[in-house]
Amino acid sequence: MQYEYKTRGVCASKILFEINDNIVSNIRFIGGCSGNTQGVSLLAEGMPVDEVISRLKGVKCGMKPTSCPDQLATALMQAKEK
Repeated sequence: MQYEYKTRGVCASKILFEINDNIVSNIRFIGGCSGNTQGVSLLAEGMPVDEVISRLKGVKCGMKPTSCPDQLATALMQAKEK
């Protein structure tokens, strides 16, 4: 199933991703730091949802209380609730 998440507090404006059989795929950040968001997307590709959440939840960007990886974890938690 395909999801779209509007981010909060980061440079990326949204995250697009799919979850099929509890596996995360086709992760795309719209905006943000291209190298970092591409790296996060490639590293999380093919991982179970809960594994991505446990690795990325709570990661901060500088003095911000969140980050693009943290926002991906939040998006995945929200998708799990649906």
